[in-house]
Amino acid sequence: MAVFKDDDEVYAFMGGIFRLGLQKEGLGDKLAGSGVVLRVHYTDPDAVVTVDMPNRVVETGADSAAVPNVELFMSADTGNKFWLGKVNLTMAMAKGTVRAKGPVPKLIKLIPQAKSLFPEYRSMLQTQDRQDLIDA
Repeated sequence: MAVFKDDDEVYAFMGGIFRLGLQKEGLGDKLAGSGVVLRVHYTDPDAVVTVDMPNRVVETGADSAAVPNVELFMSADTGNKFWLGKVNLTMAMAKGTVRAKGPVPKLIKLIPQAKSLFPEYRSMLQTQDRQDLIDA
């Protein structure tokens, strides 16, 4: 069974962690300088999060105007586990748990910066009393 009850939860937590990263001092500049426009297609529940790093904008839903140069396809559960530090993105791509489209090396270079948000994602879940997502 999926850990998120609907797409609104996916947008609140996974969209939220991207927003936090783009606003974070130091990290936001690194992400913006990457030139990456990332679109993540989640399943179970279906949700789409587009992260326009150069413009520091996160859009949710399939009707984003931003044109992605990197796309990821994964279950929302896998996305949750990634932000908790439980999924190695490179290994998940090798195993097919996560599919990627576009210049993946650009995205892989950002993983060390993303890791700095793992504690903040966990804290976000704790603040919302979502131990179920932490334990998933």
